[in-house]
Amino acid sequence: MSAKRYVQTRTRKIKKFFGLLGPGLTTGAADDDPSGIATYSQTGAQFGYGQLWTALYMLPFMTAVQEACARIGMVTGKGLTGVIKDHYSKKILYSAVGLVIIANTINIGADIGAMAAAAQLIIPADIIVLMLFFTVSILLLEIFTNYRVYSTILKWLALSLLAYPLTAFIIDQPWKEVLKATIVPHFEFSFSFLFIITGVFGTTITPYMFFWQASQEVEEENEKGLIRDGKPKIGWAHIHAMRKDNNIGMLISEFTTWCIILVGGTVLHGSHITDINTAADAAKALEPLVQSFPHSGLISKIIFAIGIIGLGMLAIPVLSGSASYAVSEAFDWNASFGFTFRKAKGFYIVIIISTLIGLCMNFIGINPVKALVYTAVLNGVAAVPLLFLIIRISASERIMGEFKSRWLSKILLWATFIFMATASVAMLFTI
Repeated sequence: MSAKRYVQTRTRKIKKFFGLLGPGLTTGAADDDPSGIATYSQTGAQFGYGQLWTALYMLPFMTAVQEACARIGMVTGKGLTGVIKDHYSKKILYSAVGLVIIANTINIGADIGAMAAAAQLIIPADIIVLMLFFTVSILLLEIFTNYRVYSTILKWLALSLLAYPLTAFIIDQPWKEVLKATIVPHFEFSFSFLFIITGVFGTTITPYMFFWQASQEVEEENEKGLIRDGKPKIGWAHIHAMRKDNNIGMLISEFTTWCIILVGGTVLHGSHITDINTAADAAKALEPLVQSFPHSGLISKIIFAIGIIGLGMLAIPVLSGSASYAVSEAFDWNASFGFTFRKAKGFYIVIIISTLIGLCMNFIGINPVKALVYTAVLNGVAAVPLLFLIIRISASERIMGEFKSRWLSKILLWATFIFMATASVAMLFTI
């Protein structure tokens, strides 16, 4: 094979690989949002490597949950809310929608506050001005960019996660201890341990991801012209492609989670910083990345701020968008980022309202960094009833036909439900 043909072949393969990446990658990257970074950093700071194993053991469960959500969207041509509306009572429908709206709005508020607090590390501006700036910027991005441009922006913003893996592998690590902590689970039956681990579960397997990925698969099908007469025309080849995208996105997400906990355990816990109260505290975890540079403290703050801001810009549209998909489908409104504001007023109005309510939450005096962890714990509790619905829907032959969940998917989904329900109950029991 000539050099030119070899390059062309490799280029086609690379393009094909990146062409597979879509909602799975975006959802996986959005999972490591400011709330995730704060929660994973806190568990590393507080317990060292004590919860490092969660990143490994959550991977198959997280992958199974998101695969089920994506499959539901692909097979039905509807988001989760639309499917719940067609096959369950209004009481269940409104309960599910209410859960995701409350959880997402609180998460939006926490992320906006965290972005502003991070920006203050490098910009001498009032935090209120920064919060308003980020809120307006995100709303303009959501409303006035088309879906193709919007999804491309989300993919590129995922690159801001690289700071933690780089830090994890340039500092000296006790690799034998790290490997053992990654493989061998460690438990403590105390409120503080169960509180944080519920937050870790909640910011990893989280309600907004359920609704977002299902709806984004429908967006992708509309873009590709696969939905005709309201019914998707798909086969197993489409399901397999979705699974590759989903597997890659979840693997990247959990690897990043592992790196954040590892860095927090080595740098923060190792320096006797066990409680993260400010953005500056969290930024110290990245100082080893640039310790050989002059003004390493400032540079680490810049890197941290860019990461938090970039991931906030990625996560907040996902949060508000998934809430809006839920509301819009419940009331049969047009719901798509492919529509203009005029064609989907209800969809965009819900996005605007949920984002503005989230912004207003920052004026009640809650520590923005602590709010991120509390939000993760709330998501961990709210995810449990929603998981039950996802299990039932994905396994229903009446709804899913030949694409219903098989035995492996059922086992992983039920195990996820039991594990997260147990963690939530145990946390409440130890208060």
